[in-house]
Amino acid sequence: MTTIERKDVVLVVDDSADSLGMIHQALEQSGLTALVAMGGEQAISIAEKMTPDLILMDALMPAMDGFEACRALKLHPALANVPVIFMTGLTDTEDVVRGLEAGGVDYMTKPIRPKELVARIRVHLNNARLAQSTQTALDKLGQASFATDRQGRWLWGTPQAEEWINITEENLAKPHEELAEHIRRWLNRLPRSGDQLALPLPHNALRLRYLGESVTNEHLFRLLHQEGDSESLLLQKQLRLTKRESQVLLWIAQGKTNREIGQILELSPRTVNKHLEQIFRKLGVENRTSAAAMAFQCLINI
Repeated sequence: MTTIERKDVVLVVDDSADSLGMIHQALEQSGLTALVAMGGEQAISIAEKMTPDLILMDALMPAMDGFEACRALKLHPALANVPVIFMTGLTDTEDVVRGLEAGGVDYMTKPIRPKELVARIRVHLNNARLAQSTQTALDKLGQASFATDRQGRWLWGTPQAEEWINITEENLAKPHEELAEHIRRWLNRLPRSGDQLALPLPHNALRLRYLGESVTNEHLFRLLHQEGDSESLLLQKQLRLTKRESQVLLWIAQGKTNREIGQILELSPRTVNKHLEQIFRKLGVENRTSAAAMAFQCLINI
C-alpha cells in the first residue's frame, strides 16, 4: 500500500488579494499546503477547525489587526505552539518588538521575497518539530519541565510540571501569571544555562533551573524542589552512584568545598573525601572539576 506523505499546512492571513495570491502560489510550488484568510477573525475560525503547522500573519489589517489576532490564537491550547511569522511594511524597532511580544517568532518586511519566505518557513517548521519532540520526550521521562516566551508566558509544560505548579500554588487564582512575572524579570537579567532561581511564591518549596533557549523565543526551565532531592536522584540513576555519593556530587557541582559539604550533609570532611574518591572512580575522572562538569551536563541535558 502506498503511503501518502502529509504536506505542511501554512495559514496565510492578509487583507490584500494580490498578496494572498502571490504567497499562495509560492507555497504551493514549494510543496506546502496553503490556507488563506483575509482577516484576523477569519484566520482564528479557520485555525480552530484545522490546526496549521505555521501561520503567516499580516500585521496591519482592518477590524482585527495581526497583533491582536496572534494574541487571540495563542490563548487556544491547540494553537499556542503554532509559529507565527509577521508580514508588514513596518520596519521600526517598536513594531518588530510588538510583533514578538504578541507571540510571533519572526518578522518579514514587504514586499515579500518568495524564496526567502519559503526558507524562513522551513526553518521555523523544523524548529517547531524539534520543540514538539523535546516536549514529548520530557513527558515520557516524567521531567517537571516547561517552556515560556521572553515575557515569561507559559507555552507548554509536562504533566509533572503542571501538577507541581497547581499543587504548590493551589491558593493562587492564576499561578501561571504569577510565575510569568518572576520569569520575565529573570530573563531580563540574561541567565546562563544551569543558573537557578528560588520562587518567592506562596505555599511552595520550588526553584527553577534555566536550561536555555530551545528554539526562537522558547525558553526552557526545569522545576526543582528546594532541597534538591530530584536532582540528586537523577545523578544517582544516570551516573550509577549511591544516594550519598549523588548528594556529595550535587554539592560539588554547585562549587561547595569538602568542609561545606560536610556541614550541609552532617558528615566529617574525611567521609566526604572517601565519597569523593568513589565518585572519581565510578565516573572515570581525576578531579572535582571534571566530576562537576559531568554532573552539570547530566542535570542540564534533556
